[in-house]
Amino acid sequence: MRSTIPLGRIRGIQIGMNISVLVIIAILVFGLAFGRFPLTFPGLSTGAYLAAGVVAAVLFMVSLLAHEVAHALMALRHGIGVNRITLWLLGGLAELRGEPRTPGADLKIAVVGPVTSLVAGLVFGVVALLIQAVAGPSLVGGMFVYLAAVNVLLAIFNLIPAAPLDGGRVLRAALWWRWGDRGRAAVAAARAGRVFGYVLIALGFLQVAVGLGFGGIWLALIGLFLVNAASAEEQQAQVGAALRGVRVGDVMSAGPVVSRPGETVAQLIEEVVLSRRLSTYPLVDERGGFAGLVTLNRIRQVAPQARATTRLSDIACPPDDVPTARPEEPLMDLLPRMAGCADGRAVVLDQDGHLIGLLTPTDISRAIQTSGLHTPDPYHAPRGADLTMRTPDHWHRDAA
Repeated sequence: MRSTIPLGRIRGIQIGMNISVLVIIAILVFGLAFGRFPLTFPGLSTGAYLAAGVVAAVLFMVSLLAHEVAHALMALRHGIGVNRITLWLLGGLAELRGEPRTPGADLKIAVVGPVTSLVAGLVFGVVALLIQAVAGPSLVGGMFVYLAAVNVLLAIFNLIPAAPLDGGRVLRAALWWRWGDRGRAAVAAARAGRVFGYVLIALGFLQVAVGLGFGGIWLALIGLFLVNAASAEEQQAQVGAALRGVRVGDVMSAGPVVSRPGETVAQLIEEVVLSRRLSTYPLVDERGGFAGLVTLNRIRQVAPQARATTRLSDIACPPDDVPTARPEEPLMDLLPRMAGCADGRAVVLDQDGHLIGLLTPTDISRAIQTSGLHTPDPYHAPRGADLTMRTPDHWHRDAA
């Protein structure tokens, strides 16, 4: 889920909001200002109801953000990087750069979110009681009662033991501790999430069918999201099991063909694209430093008449936006970062920032397909006088 509206940073973590959040804010404001609040506190102006609805919707999104920030901060505490936090239509998402190393860390990262929502609910509840003690029943007090209730419900719902809910993470941690196999535990939690999603879809359609309102459509949509997300998590868990112990350097394409940022698109097409079966073209500067990434999809977007004057640096994915890795990094830690403008590619750099390899979807697919085919080898490097190491022999305009 991509952020379309930046909101700033917390502890270096990029915070953003998807445009779909505006939909849920509009639904909340409309439902509160023209439904719940007028029924509970009649006789007030439309402006008062709208103001209370807007404040309630904003404070709810703030509490939702606090839920995700809690996950992120706990992940940082356990040595797991966080790329970004994104608020979207059905909640929030903290994008981690890796996976917990122990069941205990997995449990803490999962449970801190619902605990934060419970604390938010208690805080809003205390504020509501104080307002009621001072001013009696009022629209402002009712707004905080609503916020208290919705945060408690959010915590309870998130603790249902079904991935991708936080309760599914708790279930995964418990099964991981019991079985000693994280992959197996993740698959079990994901399947529980898929079953729960189907239950919500059935309940939603049943609610509509018996005439209990069209709120069942929303319930069915949540169920559909859970089914899709749980299926994706199961697939990811199976991939993780296949790639366990595999390092980036084990599967990367070493010695990639490179180009200069100042070259034109026409030059690249003539000299490389039409003669080599490649779809990824990293750029390096005069010192050999990584300077951006061009893919075949980006080249196709350049009009034929502009190819001779368009430089590769003009169409390249900037270096800061391209996922990078070290050869010794576990492959599974890199996979969550392989998104964005790099079209699912990543570059492998040495300690000096020089490009030494590429990682493409083809490389990952081959690693998955060949998993389990390797036989144990007591020798971890070529040995004997008759063995030599092969080195890359084709670097396009290398900066040697």
